[in-house]
Amino acid sequence: MPRQPRRRSYDQHCAAARALDLVGDRWTLLVVRELLAGPRRYTDLHADLPGVSTDMLAGRLKDMEGAELVTRRRLPPPASASVYELTPRGRDLLPVLRSLAAWGAPDLGEPRPTDAVRAHWYAIPLLGPLAELGPGVVQVSLDEGEFHVRIGADGSVAYGDGVYGDGAADASDARLRTDVATCRALAAGELTLAAAIESGRATLERTAQVAETR
Repeated sequence: MPRQPRRRSYDQHCAAARALDLVGDRWTLLVVRELLAGPRRYTDLHADLPGVSTDMLAGRLKDMEGAELVTRRRLPPPASASVYELTPRGRDLLPVLRSLAAWGAPDLGEPRPTDAVRAHWYAIPLLGPLAELGPGVVQVSLDEGEFHVRIGADGSVAYGDGVYGDGAADASDARLRTDVATCRALAAGELTLAAAIESGRATLERTAQVAETR
């Protein structure tokens, strides 16, 4: 039998309450955000979740395994490391995080002095704007780092760096260079990708045949 989460239930026969029973704890959805990019080692997760204690992260991962949102597997040699990855049920949370990001984008503002920043944290808010580029893998580079977005022929979008899984980082069809301020404007709907490129706020280099920006 799957391990049951330690979190107390709201004990309400309500779909929203049931969902919060599973993902409403502090850090849980941010763990999902990290794992949507692909399998990650515990040390990688801890490094990209600044502020979480090791005990808290270990507890959240155990609870998420029990809720069948996350699974753990051992990589074959030469890696020989354990990684955490989302189950299909866990990956189904992408639309939830996209909606949360869209709702929160207008309040993002300038980074506060205490704010950590990681380039890939902009991946989810930019999935919609980057879909303008058409099918292919897009490498997005900021001063803070880079991430990769995969755009399907059907318009579907996902992101991942392929370190232990999808291989997105190995080959890209286009490379986009921009900055945090432009990412915020794109996420908030204040700017289109085409306008960002035209104005020079973003530069695009195509490395393969990708549909022209609409």
